[in-house]
Amino acid sequence: MPATPTQPVLTTLITGASSGIGEALAHCFAQAGHHLVLVARNGEKLRTLADELVQRHGIAATVQVADLSEPGAAARLAATLKRRRCTVNVLVNNAGVLSQGSFVGLKPEVHQQMISVNIVGLTAMLSAFVPGMVARATSGAVGRVLNVASIAAFQPVPSLATYAASKAYVLSLTESLSEELKGTGVTLTALCPGITATPMLREARNANARVSEIPGFLVGDVRDVARQGFEACMNGDVICVPGAINQAAMMASRGSPKWLVRRLGGLLSRPFFSGLP
Repeated sequence: MPATPTQPVLTTLITGASSGIGEALAHCFAQAGHHLVLVARNGEKLRTLADELVQRHGIAATVQVADLSEPGAAARLAATLKRRRCTVNVLVNNAGVLSQGSFVGLKPEVHQQMISVNIVGLTAMLSAFVPGMVARATSGAVGRVLNVASIAAFQPVPSLATYAASKAYVLSLTESLSEELKGTGVTLTALCPGITATPMLREARNANARVSEIPGFLVGDVRDVARQGFEACMNGDVICVPGAINQAAMMASRGSPKWLVRRLGGLLSRPFFSGLP
């Protein structure tokens, strides 16, 4: 819902906002009346999106070009916004990278890139913005964080080993901080989508034709995933898993012995990722 005269307008910062789930989340928050800070490496796409959202929803949208895999990028971004007196009420950590292939077949720099963006960059963003949220929450200000993880966070995934491990980190950190900050007025939510129709999925299909054999009913709609993530974030839910099949998989992985989860992960993923370098 848009802000009312008695309810201040909120500002939401979204990383990885130029496409996919990040772009869809930007539409959700703009429709709800939030001002936006859109962050990604592709400035041209960000500016196009910002113009569209401003015209459609009458909100303010700021574009910040940044590569969060670079050391100090999050701190520089926070300093820039502070100089501009831009207060972030909602932080959406959506920026992430995925590379598929056998662990030994991927170059070290590929593993490092996933760790740098999915783990180091996300943690740096939390460190840069959450303390201020907690301080402002003492006077009643809204503080929300949405960390985009993955259904892969709940089980090991052969041929996506580093990616799945990085998303398990995101999920664990979110759950830990949600308890640590309970009662402060700041909540954290982990959005754990399954396979979703995004540019990342198209890239995976280009890298491995067998990914195209994944049944359509297993591929989520990006707008629906974003809507559920937005609602869970604003409600203060800790974990959001869109889709009944994904929810069942999550519950099964958490309630089953680890050896069985590993075995099933291998059986389910090998048909689609076998033959990768």
